[in-house]
Amino acid sequence: MDPRENPFSFSLDNKRYHTLNFYYQTQFGERVCKAAINAGFTCPNLDGTVDFGGCSFCDGGAGEFTNEASLSVVEQLEKEKERIFKKYGAVPLVAYFQVHTNTYAPVAVLERKYLEALAFPDVVGLAIGTRADCINEENIRLLKMLSKQYHLTVELGLQTVHDETARTFGRGYDYDVFLSAYSRLKEAGIRVCVHLINGLPGETRDMMVETARKVGKLCPDAVKIHLLHILKGTRIEEDYISGALMPLRKDQYIDIVCRQLEVLPPETVIERITGDGASEKLLAPKWSLDKISVLAGIDKELFMRGTYQGIFFEE
Repeated sequence: MDPRENPFSFSLDNKRYHTLNFYYQTQFGERVCKAAINAGFTCPNLDGTVDFGGCSFCDGGAGEFTNEASLSVVEQLEKEKERIFKKYGAVPLVAYFQVHTNTYAPVAVLERKYLEALAFPDVVGLAIGTRADCINEENIRLLKMLSKQYHLTVELGLQTVHDETARTFGRGYDYDVFLSAYSRLKEAGIRVCVHLINGLPGETRDMMVETARKVGKLCPDAVKIHLLHILKGTRIEEDYISGALMPLRKDQYIDIVCRQLEVLPPETVIERITGDGASEKLLAPKWSLDKISVLAGIDKELFMRGTYQGIFFEE
């Protein structure tokens, strides 16, 4: 084989991992974009059911790029459509319920908001971000019904398989709770995307790779790999300022991601491989603002190592 050839089969270009673009191209035959929605839900880690203040790195439930919850779902989709079409032209949209915990409400409220999004022109499916401890039989029935008619993904924010780490940042549930929710969703035939975060307090490279290895053995439909961002106003800011928390260097992050990709199954879609942090709030790591450089660094490292997603995957 020509060493310049890409040995990874789930690719349309030089990527040696299973990108979301490849997945959408094979599913829909064209680019698909996510339209972010703030549906006004809260979180059991914010309202006192589990805790107050959210996870220590939480800054508004990953919603710094979404619209205000005071706008209706339709109004937000109108704004997102305008933004996306201006950049990419007319493309199908996935309505992404992103902010906070989007199964944490009475099922009648969930159904109304989900259907409102699905009725919007150009929307071809839903992505629903939530927590494992907010998956129950009632909302699974709703999700199962919708998944039979529409493209549906439930995104579970696991972050790490290591419970000792989860306690340091206040996730509020153990890995066994995630496994139970994941199993119930998969038994219902629902597509699941698992979120991981690299650089969490106290975690070593081997611990982060072990998280990917254990998650990979579940054969998830998709994974999102994030970098821990230290943002102003979050509880983790104090640890960073005091020197108790050292953010990952760029070369460390690239190395870890490459090792994680190697142990994830090739069929698993990598929906994200780095994260976005609002520049005006980001304390560290500043190198993450140059997203193109990070993505290029991962591509180059995989090529230089002669490796690709799934090369070391073991069921």
